Amino acid sequence: MVVQGEEAPRERLLRQGAQALRSDELLAVILQSGSRTVNVLDLSARVIHEVGGVYGLLEVETEELMRIPGIGTGKALQIAAAVELGRRIAHKPVQTKTQIRSADDAAEYYMDRLRHLKKEHFITLHLDTKHRIIGEDVTSVGSLDASIVHPREIFKLAVKRSASAILCLHNHPSGDPTPSPEDIAVTRRLVEAGRLLGIDVLDHIVVGDGQFVSLKARGAMS
Repeated sequence: MVVQGEEAPRERLLRQGAQALRSDELLAVILQSGSRTVNVLDLSARVIHEVGGVYGLLEVETEELMRIPGIGTGKALQIAAAVELGRRIAHKPVQTKTQIRSADDAAEYYMDRLRHLKKEHFITLHLDTKHRIIGEDVTSVGSLDASIVHPREIFKLAVKRSASAILCLHNHPSGDPTPSPEDIAVTRRLVEAGRLLGIDVLDHIVVGDGQFVSLKARGAMS
């Protein structure tokens, strides 16, 4: 990989470490080469611009990447694989059985995963008697709706995993975590269903950009 006029990203990575590189430089190391008309660093900057910034890589589809000039199937797959690997590394495996002691614990565990998503993702954590995570389920993707986030769907897997309690989280793509009336209505339905099944609903946390709201702390769960 040759980049004229400055030290190439690979050499800087070797000398200074990955943390010293800009996002486009890191992507350039992953892509390794440019196209016939553009060098790898300019191509990387183009990709990041086209997807709306580095966090756009979290949601962009492989087909969308392939529509960017200079990005063919091979490069699109390299990007997709690198993003997914980073996502898996950043998200602790549930086998560690992370213990949720408070809303802060749950929000910290999921904040980086949820805060930049462009669609609402509703996640249910399944907890044992010591409130350790034994599993999770992405129940829905899209606008929160009572017909989609149905107690039947929420508790089916929780019962299968013998969960003692559940904790729900979802993000607001706007960045504002203020609960909507629909958020509150869905939460209260889940609390009622949980009582009948003997599974506690510990909290419902709405995640924004760097901030969150606990519906339990707001007194909105009863």
